[in-house]
Amino acid sequence: MAYPKHRPTHYNVAEAKANFSTLVRKALQGEEVVIARDNKPLLRLVPVGVPSRKPGSAKGRIVMADDFDAPLEDFADYEK
Repeated sequence: MAYPKHRPTHYNVAEAKANFSTLVRKALQGEEVVIARDNKPLLRLVPVGVPSRKPGSAKGRIVMADDFDAPLEDFADYEK
């Protein structure tokens, strides 16, 4: 599960109480949910047991073409 790179969504305590099921669903879908009081973050709602990303976990899944760094034909005039 990848976590989003955008700003977390903040909810005040009353909103969190009224919409708890929705916030749980959002957290399970990977959205960062922060509950705040007086616009100050108090806690972050995150799933339990979700493994964090580990360096090298995509090893063997990414393939790079042999000519990835070859000059582009469109830029031949600029290389002179």
